[in-house]
Amino acid sequence: MRNSPLPRMSRRGRVTVGVLVGVFILFTLLGWGIDAYTDYLWYSEVHFTEVFSGVLVTKLLLFLAVGAVMALFVGANLYLAYRLRPLLRPHSAEQATLERYRMVLAPRLGTWITVVSLIIGFFAGLSAQGRWSDWILFRNGGSFGTTDPQFDVDIGFYIFDYPLLRYALGIGFTAVVLSVLGALAVHYIFGGVRLQGVGDRMTTAARAHLTTLVAIFVLLKAVAYVLDRRALLLEQHVSPGLYGAGYTDVNALLPAKEILAYISIVVAVAIIVFSNVVMRNLVWPGVSLALLAISAVAIGGIYPLAVQNFQVKPSLFDKEKPYIERSIKATRAAFGLSDTKVGEYTPTSGNPPANLPEDTSAQNVRIIDPQLVSQAFTQSQQSRGFYDFGEKLDVDRYPVDGKTQDYVVGAREINDDKLSAQQRNWLNRHTVYTHGYGLVAAPANEVCPGTGLPYFVSGFLGKSTTAGTCAKSQPELEADQPRIYFGEQSSEYAIVGQTDPNKNVEFDRPQEQNTDASVNYTYEGKGGVPIGSFMRRLVFAIENTESNFLLSDAVNEDSRLMYIREPRERVEKVAPFLTVDGDPYPAVVGGRIVWILDGYTTAQTYPYSQKINLATETRDELTGTGSFALARDDVNYMRNSVKATVDAYDGTVKLYEFDAKDPVLKAWNKAFGGDLVVPRAQIPAELAAHFRYPADMFKVQRNLLTKFHVTNPQTFFNGDDFWQVPNAPDAPQSGVKQPPFYLNVKLPGQGGTTFQLTSGVTPANRENMAALISGSYDSQNDPRLEVLELPDQTVVPGPIQVHRLMVNNARISQDLTLLSRNGQATVLYGNLISLPLEKDILYVEPVYVKSTQANAPPLLQKVLMSYGDGSKVVLEDNLTKGLKALADLGKTTGGTNPGNTGTSPPATQPTTPSTPLPGNLAQAAADVDRAIENLRTAQKAGDFAAQGQALKELDEAMTRFQQAQGATAGPTGVTPSGSAAPSPSAGS
Repeated sequence: MRNSPLPRMSRRGRVTVGVLVGVFILFTLLGWGIDAYTDYLWYSEVHFTEVFSGVLVTKLLLFLAVGAVMALFVGANLYLAYRLRPLLRPHSAEQATLERYRMVLAPRLGTWITVVSLIIGFFAGLSAQGRWSDWILFRNGGSFGTTDPQFDVDIGFYIFDYPLLRYALGIGFTAVVLSVLGALAVHYIFGGVRLQGVGDRMTTAARAHLTTLVAIFVLLKAVAYVLDRRALLLEQHVSPGLYGAGYTDVNALLPAKEILAYISIVVAVAIIVFSNVVMRNLVWPGVSLALLAISAVAIGGIYPLAVQNFQVKPSLFDKEKPYIERSIKATRAAFGLSDTKVGEYTPTSGNPPANLPEDTSAQNVRIIDPQLVSQAFTQSQQSRGFYDFGEKLDVDRYPVDGKTQDYVVGAREINDDKLSAQQRNWLNRHTVYTHGYGLVAAPANEVCPGTGLPYFVSGFLGKSTTAGTCAKSQPELEADQPRIYFGEQSSEYAIVGQTDPNKNVEFDRPQEQNTDASVNYTYEGKGGVPIGSFMRRLVFAIENTESNFLLSDAVNEDSRLMYIREPRERVEKVAPFLTVDGDPYPAVVGGRIVWILDGYTTAQTYPYSQKINLATETRDELTGTGSFALARDDVNYMRNSVKATVDAYDGTVKLYEFDAKDPVLKAWNKAFGGDLVVPRAQIPAELAAHFRYPADMFKVQRNLLTKFHVTNPQTFFNGDDFWQVPNAPDAPQSGVKQPPFYLNVKLPGQGGTTFQLTSGVTPANRENMAALISGSYDSQNDPRLEVLELPDQTVVPGPIQVHRLMVNNARISQDLTLLSRNGQATVLYGNLISLPLEKDILYVEPVYVKSTQANAPPLLQKVLMSYGDGSKVVLEDNLTKGLKALADLGKTTGGTNPGNTGTSPPATQPTTPSTPLPGNLAQAAADVDRAIENLRTAQKAGDFAAQGQALKELDEAMTRFQQAQGATAGPTGVTPSGSAAPSPSAGS
């Protein structure tokens, strides 16, 4: 009985399906087309269309080429399997069952094969698109001028060629496997392969076809073995935990891979010959494949394992020594550590020197913490509730009166989340509140007396907005164009420009004489994409799903649309091959505010180099609070090759070549026409003066130096001289690392004061100081890494220990308790700076006080300072007083370790005495009570100036109380009647 064919879809059903598929394709293509067009307009605005076209064309060509090759290869094998079908098939129940499928497939076999091939090709093409960077580097890569230590092959092969060759091999394996599976299915359906019936289970033609595909697979396996030999230099094999080929790999696996490659070629030939010429069956080909599998296990698995267990493990170091040397050398070269300058630093005196207050480096220590002071910047310098400076400010330096000084700087931007409900309609968000105004700066080493606020040396109009004695005028920091249309908080698109020049709608700033009134503005720059035509407004209406582009009067023929406005995102789009540092910072250059960013070129295939995860290695206490987290990329090569700038007014992006020797940057520059980056020689001097050693690069190098400062293989193997990065001193149990700090200081061994990034490290699993690492630029702007290594026999406290010693000092802890105002405020600790001076280390930690009242900013009230072994501790109002107090302490102690140090209140403060106090002591106690009450009143009123004055009065009253207590022979250890007895460990 003949099987009935499958039911056919009605004409109406086919039309419906066709319409639905057409609509889906139309909207998919429309969405892709609009995205591509808006991207093109954006790239045209920033004048980097060569990047847009280069990447787009490469992706398109890879999609078409790989998709076509995959589709043609699979489709050809499916069609060949059909052409090789037997004309006569034996009668069997199996063939009767398959007949209905043949009736469906045979009439439209070409269509079925085409559809299947196109689907496979489509997904293969999509996969190939993601390899656009590998293809560009393959086409444009050059030589590193350095060879690997095993094969003597240029490093460029591993960086530029190997990734694409490996991917192409994977494509080949996929194509052959899919072809085998597809051809086997066609042969089975059309009778070339049978499971039932008499005679051969496979026709001669089907056997020849399938064995040829299997032979191709085995030949590809031979190629894979050859590439696997190179891959051994990129994998983790060397003990202890290093990358590259170790003793077993070189002496067992490498020859094993070579032997297996030859065996694979022999097996491929045997499969074709024995299955189609000699024996004409699958017995010997099957035996050949089995022998290949056994050889792979025995030669590639058992033999290397035996070598590892019986030759290497009994004398592990002796066998691995040369390979440990290779890994150390390669890692240091790949991450720019080869030229690290290592010097010894031996503290010679734990006693503060008399000339400490005159030490320039000590005077320049930063006491303003950019993370804690942001709220004070915002509240003191915003004048409108929607202005914001971000979660963390930045540190830069400017020359003032012939002296270069550190400044904490912040850009005053509009935070869309702080707009009121009335202000957050579409018109206001996108056409009125379009930009911020001004760069605000404050000297990093001083605060305004009595308030705890920074000195603000530039405000809305380049003038200080801090009242009273804190006002400073620094015209050097003024910007001719202070408006910020492109910034870190510019997350919304903005529509700027008006037909009528008299109709200014953009909020610019409050009026200088009347902060309740405002000055409006119309954008006059070239930033943004013109959207005057109806077509462009329609395109962006669709792109943003917003009809106001077509309906609102705010959009006219002179309008410009600004989108992708965040500096980091802007640079990443212009240079998608760069990894951008997580901490952009603003600077005034040429009278304009520009954002400066560091760009890194990275690779994953540098032989013998240690592989690290960028996200893990750059994460610390500041990540996520003003610093962006880097992508979770595993890399083993990194260079700070590019310095990028983004103009805050018109969004202009410029890429400056910073590492002229980097072969990876040369390849990218060549790929995009040769003028993608501005040559290093053309970097403006005023801009170069603001370059700073990049934070994320420094973190990676610092973390690697905790191990790779060791260059002796024996010491590295033993691991007894490794370091670690300490956790945040005020939260050691949190597991977050202490960030490095920018300082403008002169370290021992340096020729002069340098703006540099510094960090202390401790021995592994210990808390004392092991070394201090700094990163800076020399006079030619070349990077310079320096390590000051402390002798092993010298025990100097590390950051966590110093913080603990300072806050647990008897007098200091009581002072810190007073700062907390009986629970009405929280004591916060700023960045703990470890500054090595000529004779010993100076530790400086600012102390902030934050009221429990809503929106109260942290105020810098005291500075904790210690010198040497941590026994000399003072708590003073500012850096100058602290240095003088330490110097005085050194004079009085003569190098001894007194029980109580610093200029703090009495160490003993029991509760109210039961016996009457002498007159002078009673008066002093009353003064303390009065000062405490004034402090509480000022705190409740939120009056910062009054709080500062009250704290000063309290400090003076406590000093008088201490003096009166020491001069009185009456009861000891008494306190003012209104004062609670603080715990000696409070505030720790």
